[in-house]
Amino acid sequence: MIELDRRHPLAVDLKSFGRRPGTMESGELTVPTPSGVGTEVMQVPEGSEMDLDLRLESLVDGVLASGTVHAVAEGSCVRCLRELTEPVEVDFQVLYVWPGGKNDPEAEPVDPETQEDVRELDGDLLDLVPAIRDAVVPTFPFQPVCTPDCPGLCDRCGEPLADDPDHGHEEIDPRWSALADLR
Repeated sequence: MIELDRRHPLAVDLKSFGRRPGTMESGELTVPTPSGVGTEVMQVPEGSEMDLDLRLESLVDGVLASGTVHAVAEGSCVRCLRELTEPVEVDFQVLYVWPGGKNDPEAEPVDPETQEDVRELDGDLLDLVPAIRDAVVPTFPFQPVCTPDCPGLCDRCGEPLADDPDHGHEEIDPRWSALADLR
């Protein structure tokens, strides 16, 4: 049974897990979303419910954490500013190495500085926040839109063009504007 640390809602306490290679635990958790899971235009709101299907496997050098994040992201269309909501379902897999070296003196050390998807454990705590951010944020579109053909807003008055397809403004050539005053 995976137990979270009481002081940090997304840190797994590994004291009971031990440093025995081959040990495995899995579980489903519902946790509050940490801050910073998103971009300026799309994010999972801080404090909203996030479901995790988590599996921890003890290895010689550390712990392999893998799982799936389920959440709901909110944002705005970059063209018309309508609110968007999108379900998020993302898999992740990260190796957390024991601090200060390895468990097996004959094994090759894993350096978290040189390898992608490798992090160092904080004592007996496995912090899931960076792994969740690294998995979820890249899945968001760079420029989210409500529909692929969203026409956006009128550049003169700011009205959504999708609401009125015949929207327009009377254009008067500035060279002839003096003649309009004669009427």
